[in-house]
Amino acid sequence: MILGLLVTAQFIVVLDFSIVQIALPTIQKQIDMPLSDLQWIVGAYGLTFAGLLMLSGRASDIYGRKNLFILGLAIFSISSLTGGLAIDETTLIVSRAAQGVGAALASAAGLALIVTTFAPLGRLNWALGIFTAVSSAGFTAGVVLGGVITNALGWRWVFFVNVPIGILAAIIAMSALPVGIRAKGKHLDVPGALTITAGLMLLVYALTNLGSGDLSLRTVGFFGAAIVVLGGFVFVEHRSKGPLVPLSFISRGAIFWPNAIALLVFAANTSMVFVMTIYLQDVRGYSSLDAGLALVPPAVVYFVLGGFVAPRLVKRVGARRMLIAAMLCLVLGLLLLSRISLTSDYTTDLLGPLLIAAVGGSLTFTGTSIAALGGAKPGEEGIASGLVNTSRQVGGPIGLAVIVVVIDLVTNGLGANAAPASLVSGFRDALEAASAFAAIGAVLALKVSSGGGHPVASSSTSGPRQPGPGPSGGPPVVTE
Repeated sequence: MILGLLVTAQFIVVLDFSIVQIALPTIQKQIDMPLSDLQWIVGAYGLTFAGLLMLSGRASDIYGRKNLFILGLAIFSISSLTGGLAIDETTLIVSRAAQGVGAALASAAGLALIVTTFAPLGRLNWALGIFTAVSSAGFTAGVVLGGVITNALGWRWVFFVNVPIGILAAIIAMSALPVGIRAKGKHLDVPGALTITAGLMLLVYALTNLGSGDLSLRTVGFFGAAIVVLGGFVFVEHRSKGPLVPLSFISRGAIFWPNAIALLVFAANTSMVFVMTIYLQDVRGYSSLDAGLALVPPAVVYFVLGGFVAPRLVKRVGARRMLIAAMLCLVLGLLLLSRISLTSDYTTDLLGPLLIAAVGGSLTFTGTSIAALGGAKPGEEGIASGLVNTSRQVGGPIGLAVIVVVIDLVTNGLGANAAPASLVSGFRDALEAASAFAAIGAVLALKVSSGGGHPVASSSTSGPRQPGPGPSGGPPVVTE
């Protein structure tokens, strides 16, 4: 019941990211939005989601994961309703931003709840595998359902579909979720929360502009502002008595290396999906629904391997070996995909490489989750979940920005408007760049603990965890 509830919330959070993208052309026509503003329907959600994950994770440690999880679902459901009812672009974009707030709260608290619920039972790796599988299923379901719902019911229903699911999940959570632990005597580090949230949002915004081909001084200014604000965050955390993200926490090898790999994996995977989606539709002439269906087989690999095989492999061969092998699979799959041409056949030329890349991506997705959350001490589960989610959310825009710049360089700035031959050439170089992300990740995997050695993942199976030291050796934690 508990796992089903938590993964259902994660499913709709991930679903909402992809389901809306298919409906964008219809939304543009019916609300009469300029093309330049249309990107904000996706961007507003991604910016608030990525920017607030760290704050959400830390807040769940302090104020209670159950409370934050329910609050997140409530915000997500209400903003989904207002989004579906929107009659102008301002209301729709603001609703999408509010959805990102709710998604950040629910996602960070939900992942932390999985750790605190299943680690004491010795079933954390299994639960994380299911969580990963459902996440990948949600993304694929969004691509497919977006086309089906938009065609059958209209674009507003891609928002309305979230409302009953979110409300029902919130009601069930009130009675089904266990009372957790929170840090006694701790308060949220407001200066740290403001600077990390603002810094990440500025960074993601700048990367989004760069990925859209905007190389203006305005974009450079946002990058500069992001660097200054994130530098201010480091200064604030260094001086804070109760930091949002203790620098000693990030500097732990058990935390830093899995998060670095998670960022690189998402950079590579986001780049691959972006390229293949455009390639299939603009070059090979697929419909949006057919392009989504083409990505179902690799999503099935994610579901099976990420959900059921990866946890067993970590236990059997250790995190380091599995991550190295998985990243090399991802490298191979991307390099094979980089051989695409104007006439590449899906079955004979694309499906195999996509499946190989999916093997690597799925095993790495789960492996980095296990390793990153396993490096947390009791009371740090929220901050650990927020950090690994943030790493992934930031990794996507970084990867996308890099490969779009590569494509623009090859096509002389024409991008998707370039001649098909030139565009395919740009796609090849972009996929090679994505493989470089994965190759760097394979090298970093050498730094991961060979046997996992994760305190949370190896929690005793004898019963619930007893109160112990709080974050960074702080005060003891107490039940809510």
